[in-house]
Amino acid sequence: MASGTLYTYPGNFRAYKALIAAQYSGAQIKVAEDFVFGETNKTEAFLKKFPLGKVPSFETIDGKCITESNAIAYYVANEQLRGKTDLERAEIIQWLGFADSEILPASCAWVFPLFGIMPYKKQTLEHAKDDVDKALAALNTHLLTKTYLVGERITLADISVAMTLLHLYQYVLEPSLRKPYQNVNRWFQTVIHQPESIAVLGAFKLADKTLEYDPKKFVETQGKSSKKEKKEKEQKKEAKESKKEPKEPKEEELDPAEAALAAEPKTSNPFDSLPKGTFDLDDFKRCYSNEDESKSIPYFWQKFDPKHYSIWFGEYKYNNELTKVFMSCNLISGMYQRLDKMRKQAFASACLFGTDNDSTISGIWVWRGQELAFTLSPDWQVDYESYNWTKLDPEKEETKKLVQQYLSWTGTDKEGRKFNQGKIFK
Repeated sequence: MASGTLYTYPGNFRAYKALIAAQYSGAQIKVAEDFVFGETNKTEAFLKKFPLGKVPSFETIDGKCITESNAIAYYVANEQLRGKTDLERAEIIQWLGFADSEILPASCAWVFPLFGIMPYKKQTLEHAKDDVDKALAALNTHLLTKTYLVGERITLADISVAMTLLHLYQYVLEPSLRKPYQNVNRWFQTVIHQPESIAVLGAFKLADKTLEYDPKKFVETQGKSSKKEKKEKEQKKEAKESKKEPKEPKEEELDPAEAALAAEPKTSNPFDSLPKGTFDLDDFKRCYSNEDESKSIPYFWQKFDPKHYSIWFGEYKYNNELTKVFMSCNLISGMYQRLDKMRKQAFASACLFGTDNDSTISGIWVWRGQELAFTLSPDWQVDYESYNWTKLDPEKEETKKLVQQYLSWTGTDKEGRKFNQGKIFK
């Protein structure tokens, strides 16, 4: 069974291909939690493994390095996803090429100007819409008598094409625009609503309305690029004046999806508007990481500021749908990954209780403020509705017992299932 570390940033549809494939095959993929796009992938250590500095990149458990999302997805997939016959494998490769050459360029040309990543040109946009129409029409005809693109079960063809369509369905294909492609719509929703896809994507929402073009976004994006170039020139000048040989900045070649993350204007963090209080969450996280629970949990209660921070209990609603333990754990990891921007002012310990086909997920969450944090930002709302949330009273003994249990990874759930494993959000 394949296993290793995937380097990527949150929301990278290319990385989703491999993560979903791993859900089907049982491959053990760890997403590098300390990866920072634009920093980690420029380091000497990273470039030694992956010379182009692009992501997603994958390092196997025995140190082999793989780049290109289709190759990574193929490596972590199983026989069913890869195709069982020479013809099936050839057809799957055909659809991977279709996604990269027919869908992706048109999607980028349509969606990225709306993000402010590319300049808006009406003629280019109209060409992109025509190209999307042609690609969807071809798909619609192919899917008229088929459930999946190749064979009778999901393959890498379905995963790759669906993920490449993700931005279109998420940002521009409002109901009237997707109406002509009923076969594609049916197939797309079938693929993204599989348990293996939900474990990675969460609850995906189709576009209600096409994202509107805002010229200010491109101006803001260009302004940030100019500031970056100015800073690099100043650093070179300072290096020359001090008679030190400046390090040449490595020219980074971004694919369109990476450019989206790098250039998209950053949204403000809702926690920044809330009073800081006296509780140093980073200090507690260090204590929890470095000390035994017998010290770190009392330290939590000693430092906790109930006026400015709150404690919540989250219980997964659909435990009856949980099957394999590793898939359930990936469900937790996927949620953590999509909440990366929330990480600085939040902490959580989520636990899985039980065994295969008989398990539950629940956890203790701590964050700044007294309200349910997920409602504060659209970026944080992908998964939270799959859980029931209860605000806990820090003064009650029941709360202290729950915090003790979930931070110690012990005990049972409400129905008596034993603790199996846990994951920390910090």
